Amino acid sequence: MTDTAPAPEFTPESTTETNPNAPASERQRPARQGGRGRGKAPGQRQNQNQARPERPARTVHPVLQQLFELYPKMFGAHFLPLKLGVYQELLALHPELFKREDLKVALGLHARSTRYLECVASGLARHDLNGEPVEPVAPEHVHHAIMEVFRRRQARAAQDLRPYARAQLITAIEASGLSREDYLLCVRQQDEVSTALLAEAFAELGEQAAKRDALLRTFEASGKSVAEFADMYGMDEAEVTRTLVRARQAKAEQAERAEQAAATAQNAPSTDTAEMPATGAPAAEQA
Repeated sequence: MTDTAPAPEFTPESTTETNPNAPASERQRPARQGGRGRGKAPGQRQNQNQARPERPARTVHPVLQQLFELYPKMFGAHFLPLKLGVYQELLALHPELFKREDLKVALGLHARSTRYLECVASGLARHDLNGEPVEPVAPEHVHHAIMEVFRRRQARAAQDLRPYARAQLITAIEASGLSREDYLLCVRQQDEVSTALLAEAFAELGEQAAKRDALLRTFEASGKSVAEFADMYGMDEAEVTRTLVRARQAKAEQAERAEQAAATAQNAPSTDTAEMPATGAPAAEQA
């Protein structure tokens, strides 16, 4: 099962949304207290409450109800990214309980829910049915979850949520450890909004890297200790230490990539010798 469907939500209120997969007893909202009806007679408030129709309880897919009862850590009030192959595992563990199509539909509803995509976008690891982390979520799944949640939230939000989405993308890109070229190749097709947000995220990452590199050069030229350097510029010593570590790590990774590229180029066969058959006969005759 992959997580390329809908994506997670951004705004803080998303943490208080009801879980459509949880049983009805868990989805009841507490009654509101105070505020409304203040200054009105008890009879008026009672009439208002009687006149307001109650929302019908959202129907829970019966298979999701069963999954919640069997695996509350994974299908309860809080979601976690599911391990790959969980559909086949559930069928093998409960052959008498689940029908193939019913289970497929239920897991699809679960994986496409905004609450689930939210946890995928957060960068959490995939978990087994016991709630134990087993493997990281692929960068492309995290990316698509971030973008889907952004689209859902932005469609009904009054404010611009792009800054939040951009911050999530920056975190996801850094966590992936991929270069810009590899990351873009990994996430592949992008719409106009995704392309623009990615360009902004990479631009901000470039600015951050340039500042770290400048700080490293200034520090190395100063001949000071970290404490002396931080004090001289009125900076936090712990923050200076973290920045220097990241700058040196990035510098080492860049040098390593350059060495790998040089080695690849050196070991690549020459174009002239690669395309010419050894005997000088036409290539078609050599096949």
